Amino acid sequence: MIILNIKLIFVEGDVKVSATDDLVTLQTDGIVVSAGPVLVDEEAENRYMWGYYLCIENNTAKRIRLVGKDWNITDDKGNRFNDCSTGFKGELPELDPGEYFEYTSYAPLQAKNAVFYGSCKVQSDGKSRNIKVPTFSLSARNIAASKILN
Repeated sequence: MIILNIKLIFVEGDVKVSATDDLVTLQTDGIVVSAGPVLVDEEAENRYMWGYYLCIENNTAKRIRLVGKDWNITDDKGNRFNDCSTGFKGELPELDPGEYFEYTSYAPLQAKNAVFYGSCKVQSDGKSRNIKVPTFSLSARNIAASKILN
């Protein structure tokens, strides 16, 4: 596992925020997935709007197609949220060798702390397989005020 420090840009509708944040990167059979959180807003009444960023890179010698995801967020109160669906916001991206796909989304939570984990479903040569997304923490307690974007 590699931790990168890069500039994150989160875009959802008209909302665009950026922050320097640590990304966690995991490579499986030449497919590299980098992931990380951005706390978009800390609202009253213990509600937290988390944005997350994923970058999926094809470092294999073959074309791949991203066909689905099975992502989970479990918060420190024991609540579990799951997104097991086809595509990425209506897209089924195809990546030639050396290409990458970036994905951003958000999750409203009622807890300061949670963990994000799961996998992406990838097809190549007519075969499907799951590629693990690196696990990362969503922790408002560890985020300095300058990283809370609202």
